[in-house]
Amino acid sequence: MSWLQKLLPPKIKSREPGSKSAVPEGLWHKCSACGAVLYRTDLENNLDVCPKCSYHNRVSARRRVDLLLDAEGRFEIGAEVQAVDILKFKAAKRYSEQLENFKKSSDEDEALVVVQGAIQTVPVVLAVFEYGFVNGSMGSVVGERFVRGVKTALENNLPFICIAASGGARMQEGLNSLMQMAKTSAILTKLADQRLPFISILVDPTMGGVSASFAFLGDVVLAEPGALIGFAGPRVIEQTVRETLPEGFQRSEFLLEKGAIDRIVDRREMRQQLAQLLTLLQKQAAVTA
Repeated sequence: MSWLQKLLPPKIKSREPGSKSAVPEGLWHKCSACGAVLYRTDLENNLDVCPKCSYHNRVSARRRVDLLLDAEGRFEIGAEVQAVDILKFKAAKRYSEQLENFKKSSDEDEALVVVQGAIQTVPVVLAVFEYGFVNGSMGSVVGERFVRGVKTALENNLPFICIAASGGARMQEGLNSLMQMAKTSAILTKLADQRLPFISILVDPTMGGVSASFAFLGDVVLAEPGALIGFAGPRVIEQTVRETLPEGFQRSEFLLEKGAIDRIVDRREMRQQLAQLLTLLQKQAAVTA
């Protein structure tokens, strides 16, 4: 027995030269902001927020639902509505093929998940964008599910919350996609008429037709730290206005400074903040009714 074998504990084995590491893939995560190497389980326990620099990693729609809603009493809305390639759109691939590929890669059948449930026993309807499905783009199904979620809120006298993470309108659906901007904005006026709160939460990224329609129509507009929020990209804007724009002008911190959003909320505090905010808004509505 060599001196190295004597020193190593029984359960620790030395690696033979040239052999591959036995460390499982996905066990570690390198923060894209500060470069810290994090144990993935610790990162997930911290709600996918870097414990070193508080960078908010992107998370799936289903994970956001689990982070915000109580476990009991959930009911999904509009899951039966599915996309149809009515324009027979074809670029590098057919739109129908793209849809199938994104369904497999994202484990979702569309870019919006709508669930009725409760946040700390406060009943709500929650709509969450799935950025992993065609970059969270807003097509006909997204608009229809959004409207059905709002109608459910109206029928049950509930607040409506939307978490937006989108690249904008879905070009593969042409004008049908652009019409969702008007469709989603129009239905929100009925929430206002019935004095039901609409809280809009903007996360990274919220761009294009989504930011230009319902995303800024909330009674309260919240955002996660460092979220990219805007309509067009900075290069397009600079070429249009022919001016050099300030650093970070499309980040949530800059928008808060200019009054475009109401508050920046850390993901780890979002559930508690929403419960308090909903209770306050509903009491205010009851007093002024």
